[in-house]
Parts: sequence; structure tokens; C-alpha cells
Amino acid sequence: MEALKQGSDALFILLGGIMVLAMHAGFAFLELGTVRKKNQVNALVKILVDFSVSTVMYFVLGYAVAYGTSFFVGAEQLAARNGYELVKFFFLLTFAAAIPAIISGGIAERARFGPQLMATAVIVGLVYPLFEGVAWNRAFGIQDWIKAATGEDFHDFAGSIVVHAVGGWLALPAVILLGARSNRYRKDGAISAHPPSNIPFLALGAWILTVGWFGFNVMSAQTIDKISGLVAVNSLMAMAGGTLAALTLGRNDPGFVHNGPLAGLVAVCAGSDLMHPLGALAVGAIAGAIFVTMFTLTQNKWKIDDVLGVWPLHGLCGAWGGIAAGIFGSKALGGLGGVSLAAQVIGTMLGVAWALLAGLTVYGVIKAVTGLRLSPEEEHEGADLAIHRIGSTPEREVNW
Repeated sequence: MEALKQGSDALFILLGGIMVLAMHAGFAFLELGTVRKKNQVNALVKILVDFSVSTVMYFVLGYAVAYGTSFFVGAEQLAARNGYELVKFFFLLTFAAAIPAIISGGIAERARFGPQLMATAVIVGLVYPLFEGVAWNRAFGIQDWIKAATGEDFHDFAGSIVVHAVGGWLALPAVILLGARSNRYRKDGAISAHPPSNIPFLALGAWILTVGWFGFNVMSAQTIDKISGLVAVNSLMAMAGGTLAALTLGRNDPGFVHNGPLAGLVAVCAGSDLMHPLGALAVGAIAGAIFVTMFTLTQNKWKIDDVLGVWPLHGLCGAWGGIAAGIFGSKALGGLGGVSLAAQVIGTMLGVAWALLAGLTVYGVIKAVTGLRLSPEEEHEGADLAIHRIGSTPEREVNW
């Protein structure tokens, strides 16, 4: 029975890793559909290469930083317990690699390729695992301090803060340091729309992410005996709430509608194992409203050119999700309890502060040393031709 349990756990978390790996196709197509046609190839290449750099850095360094487990041992030792530690690494790698995928959407259309890969290596190898270890492996005694101060641990079941808020707040300094895309905000005050190039691809990306998210959330249990149908239904309800709120406030705009479910899913991650489904519906709806409102303010009022809106979607909705777990996870609002609002606020603020500081440092240093941005000529030509020497439809372009 123990051998069966070990094999089942390994298979369970492996399937979760595969589902979250598939989400990276969602990141790619969401960005491809949102950017202009001359930057579509770059969107696809960035996500794949960022994932590959993340794999190497997390295997060599990041996983050891977060969990103290090194893979520089014999294969016989690695294969113990059906290789469970290896497939756990695979599953958690897909979370770590989501950080550069999130950032990619914010800095799209004007960022240099090499410097972003350098940032990916530092973030996945060191920056992200340090906070991951704090939240999920009780590193540095910070969870113990939070529990002593508030009576409960900081709770982030599937990464509203650890993955999404950290990714979104890392992206914000990068977006600001890069500056807006050429001609996005004109000197006369006019705003050039730079509309999405392909709504069907944008929608496809959103759907791939949405489906994969049920592996992201449900498989965060990490062993089959801890699987929870509550997590699955809460994820579903938050997705629906986010969609309907974005539809209403976004006035039927398809970009908002397809980001609405993602906003809800980002927010529900932290407390998906605690909330009542109606609480998850409310959390998702509020997240959808946050995304539409803050994306509009960011782009049109504050003139921060965050192309895919990754700061409002992941940074702000993720932070809301961390706090919401302390509200809707409480027994008073139908949740399972065992969570403290004060602990959630402290943990959320720690994650935001760490990501903001790290983002300023990493991207500030890279900007000073190598530069972050394409030249004006390269940006005008488009990242596809400037970096990859081919467009998304080369045969058509030759014929034309």
C-alpha cells in the first residue's frame, strides 16, 4: 500500500506539472494576440526560452534555495520514492517559470531579448525562491514570527502572493524603467491605442491558462490524499465571477472579458482551499473589477505602458487574493477558518515589498550595465525582424 501511495503521489503531481506546463502556451498566445503583428514571433520565442532558462536555474540553484534540496547526488538517490522529489521539482518549476512569463507581457514590444534572459536567470535562481522558501518552507523563521504575532501562519495555498503578486510587482519597475512604447503617449496628450493584433489568439491564450489553472490550484495539494473538490469548485466560481465583472465594467470589450477569468483565478489561489464557493465568487468578481478599473487607470491616466496589464492582473489581483483569504476564509463568512486577516496582510505586504525592491534592483542594474530597450529603429521595425529575422507570416510578406 505504501508503494502504491508513493506511485500515486508521483503521478498526481506529475500530471499537475504537465497541466501547468501547458499554461505557458497560454501565456504565449495571450501575449501573441495582444501585441502588434510585428512582435508576435518574439512573444512566442520569449516564453519558450524563458522557460528553458528557468528550468536550468531552478534545477541548479532555485529549488535548493527554497527547499534546501540539491540534485547533485546519484540517480539512485533521485529515483527514491518513485522520483517524487524530482516530479515535485517539475511541478514547482512551472510555478517559478510563470514569473518571467508574467513579466514578459508587461515589457512586450520594446525590451531587448538578452537582458531579459539575464533577469530571468537571477529572478528564478534567487529572487523568487527566497520568498517561496519563506512562504512554503518556513525559511528564516518569518512564518513563525507571523504566527506568534497573529496566531496563524501566512496562508497562500496556490500562490496568489508567492507567484502572481511577486510576478506582477517585479514587472512594475521593469515596465517603468523601460518607458512607454514609441508613440504610445504623444506630446499633445493624445494616446495611440496600439490595439491587439489577434483577438482569437488572445482568447485561445486565456482559455489555455484557465484550463491549466485547475492543475495549478488543485494539484497544489501535492499528494493525492490531500486533493480537494472544494479547491476545484472555488476556482470555477472565481473564474465565473471575474468574467462577469469584467464583462460588465469592461462594456463587452473582449480583451477585458478574456482577462476577467484570469483575474478571478489569480485572486482565488491563496484561499481556494478555505473559502465557501459563494465567497470565491465574490473574490473573483472583485478581482475582475480591480483589473478593469486599474488597467484603465494605468494605461490612460498614469500613462504606464504595461502592455498586457500584468501589474493590475497579477500584482494587484494577487495582493487582493492574499488579503481575501483572510476575509472569506474565516468561519464568519462560511470558510473553514484557521486563517488570520492580520497574518494575510503582513504576508502580502512582505511579498509586495520584496518583489518591488528586487525588481528595482535587478532591472535597474541591467539597465545601467547593458540597457533594457531596443533601439528606436529596432522598435519601429518590430522585435520579430530586429531580433529573430523573420515575421509571423513570412510567405505572405514576401508575396506582398
